[in-house]
Amino acid sequence: MAGRIRHPIDVKALEQYLSQHVPEIKVPLEVKQFGFGQSNPTYQLTSADKKRYVMRKKPPGKLLSKSAHKVEREHRIIAALGPTDVPVPKAYCLCEDESIIGTPFYVMEFLDGRIFEDLSVPNVSAEERTSLWRAAVQTLARFHSVDFRKVGLESFGKSNGFYDRQLATWQQICIAQSKAVDVDTKEPVGQIPHFDDILQFFADKTLQPQQRATLIHGDYKIDNLVFHKTEPRVIGILDWEMSTIGHPLSDLANLLTPFYTHKASRSYNRSADAFLPGATPGLPTPDIILSWYMETAGWDPRPEMHWALAFGVFRYSAISQGIAARYATRQASSAEAQTYAQAFKPMGEVAWSLVEQEKAKYKTARGGVAAKL
Repeated sequence: MAGRIRHPIDVKALEQYLSQHVPEIKVPLEVKQFGFGQSNPTYQLTSADKKRYVMRKKPPGKLLSKSAHKVEREHRIIAALGPTDVPVPKAYCLCEDESIIGTPFYVMEFLDGRIFEDLSVPNVSAEERTSLWRAAVQTLARFHSVDFRKVGLESFGKSNGFYDRQLATWQQICIAQSKAVDVDTKEPVGQIPHFDDILQFFADKTLQPQQRATLIHGDYKIDNLVFHKTEPRVIGILDWEMSTIGHPLSDLANLLTPFYTHKASRSYNRSADAFLPGATPGLPTPDIILSWYMETAGWDPRPEMHWALAFGVFRYSAISQGIAARYATRQASSAEAQTYAQAFKPMGEVAWSLVEQEKAKYKTARGGVAAKL
């Protein structure tokens, strides 16, 4: 998985720093770069005694977003979670001195296990597929059960108003993205279908999930987990750059999204149809996933899950619209980017369908109360 270095670093300076601050990492180092970790360049370090480590750094050059590429944030949460029962790589050091290799970086443990890039988990038995998904869900529930105050992360984010802040952020982003004009056709990207009505629904305080505050991963899904080589258990959670304090339903919605968006994601996701009901032996249903979560977390997410799913799919639509905006301005020009870009309107229709279902459920419930009165 690790190969040629696409973002060169000063290996000698890195070796000198590690010799001083992490003497257990023996130099000289063999350095390779992973193909994944595109947001933050990720390297495999092999020490003189053949032990492997992972280094994550910020990209070189001027960053477009001050809030992105927060390797300091990643290091902070995995270091805090180290003493808990949440499986994370061991954190060895954080270096914020840009003079060493040009950007801040941190070094963590290399986890030798399995990563399933296909979320349907192919090439295993039905029984193991079920067990792997159960392990992913139980790991998420244990993570959400960590008291962020007791692990020194009380300042890691705001403990209330998560969905209101998300809504305000994505509203602003979507409006800007919709105005991006295609270089060739001169046509604007356009807005997500039913955008105003969707926003109005999510802004209704009477319909929003009740307030909960836990640590959240921000992009919790099967391909961000490392599983044991032979056992169906999670040995590490990766890619923490979007972690914060937020609503646990958001992580659950992210994990469940493939079950609701298979039709809209077919254009870019070859395994989308694997999530059709009954298509993949051993793949659990959303109801089973929620029951596993409830057993470990100790609270029932089901009454509010549909609202969170609708918001999660809307967020995916907004992300796809962003790819469409970058493709329009040719900041992302690959065929793959074009394929992803075409998904934002079908994904928006799925979000609207989920919103309509939730609105209908609310009307039915309200009608029932009125009838009793």
